[in-house]
Amino acid sequence: MSLAANGFEGWRKAGLPLLTTTRLPPFDSQGRTVWVTRARPKVDRIARPWLIRRFVDPRAVFLFVAPAEVEAVAERFAATPFDVEGVFWSHRGKTCTFDVMVAEFGLVTEPLLRLAAIVRGADTGLMDTAPQAAGLLAASLGLSRMYSDDLAQLDAGMLLYDAFYRWCRDAVDETHTGHSKRPKA
Repeated sequence: MSLAANGFEGWRKAGLPLLTTTRLPPFDSQGRTVWVTRARPKVDRIARPWLIRRFVDPRAVFLFVAPAEVEAVAERFAATPFDVEGVFWSHRGKTCTFDVMVAEFGLVTEPLLRLAAIVRGADTGLMDTAPQAAGLLAASLGLSRMYSDDLAQLDAGMLLYDAFYRWCRDAVDETHTGHSKRPKA
């Protein structure tokens, strides 16, 4: 019997992650979470929206504003601020906001922890954290030069993080000289 046929119980019994909702922000009148951060996102401020849309709230809305406006915009739109000083969803010690979110939402899986190490390395400049960190930083900086609109950059970044996640999930042992495998759903 397939995992899908067993529904929630099958998912739980398989030890797959279950979203911890105690830290989930309130939904707006249209049933979406609303988040706000500084404009001109690079690594962590693209990684977090990717994580939210892929694992927490696919309809989430993201607002990118001048740093001095984050608090006022958060209040005006009942948005949850992230990756700014003094808020819950931000860096903690040597971890970046992506790490914090993976842990707080209970999304601790091997692929997401591997991706978190890459994001942390690229976001904090500690490239020895993961060999792929320099590549993620280069791609992130390239996207920021290609797009002047932060939401367009976010849309492009979603595909980038989908690719990094798929590598983390099922291609870490494959090399460019290895036989390519068909993608799984």
